[in-house]
Amino acid sequence: MGFDLGRFSGEVDEELICPICSQVLEEPVQVVTCEHAFCQACIHEWLSRQPTCPVDRQAITSANLRSVPRILRNLLSRLNIACDNAIYGCNQVLKLDALQSHIDECEHNPKRPMPCESGCGFIIPKDEFKDHNCVRELRTLCHQQQQKMTELKTEIADQNITINELKRELNLIKDFMRAMRVSNPAMRAIADQMERDEVIRWSNSLPRARVTRWGGMISTPDDSLQLMVKRALSESGCPPHILDELMENCHERRWPRGLSSLETRQNNRRIYDNYVCRRVPNKQAVLVLPCDNSHMSDDVMVEPGLVMIFAHGIE
Repeated sequence: MGFDLGRFSGEVDEELICPICSQVLEEPVQVVTCEHAFCQACIHEWLSRQPTCPVDRQAITSANLRSVPRILRNLLSRLNIACDNAIYGCNQVLKLDALQSHIDECEHNPKRPMPCESGCGFIIPKDEFKDHNCVRELRTLCHQQQQKMTELKTEIADQNITINELKRELNLIKDFMRAMRVSNPAMRAIADQMERDEVIRWSNSLPRARVTRWGGMISTPDDSLQLMVKRALSESGCPPHILDELMENCHERRWPRGLSSLETRQNNRRIYDNYVCRRVPNKQAVLVLPCDNSHMSDDVMVEPGLVMIFAHGIE
């Protein structure tokens, strides 16, 4: 609806008056055919009841409306209007196009957002300070957060059920394909490709790592150390079909020729810098997988990959 005529200084041209509300145009729009101008809210409410122009009764719809010409907008912007907060003590009279920015900062605006200085720090409208209670508001906030947490926990539980069902179905498909690959060469090729793709996706999910001290490599890890690394690999999503073999490859007895002895490892340290390594989450260990290291020779690579455990030197 329009601006109250009584708020303006001086006379207001009748071309700037909305024919529906008889007040100064607010967010004005114009009918394309007859060029009559109205407040946007006024004309939309009018058209919701009857699809005609309020002035000449031509048939129109919302599609016949457009923005008013710039000259009309300029005339409106030059009008002098009293602040909305005049009844609260503001004496400012300003140009219409500066009204909104002034209201946002007007010290007399009862809805001006202000921070509570009593301890809670909430931003509340100025006129609500008299009824504001920090303890009550904080309790309400805590209650709302607890409700959200409960909802999120329920949602997570539902998602976990769905994930477990999907994992079960996926494992059934894998078991079926493993059974088929024995007798069907085509299925064997498809299953092999699926397993390779699974390894690549897992590899890409792990962050890159850099080894700064190849001399810190543990070539014969004990059982407890291997178990910790195996658990970390499993939790990271390591495809089950390569997990055990990867753990076998963390011992030097399964390493390729370029890693097979201490002397060889000392001679090849510069070569190892070319490895693309993946970080084993939360462990001083890295993965070196063939899918990341096709540029490395067979002397320093083995299927399905290497797990290298270090005493120190992983970034």
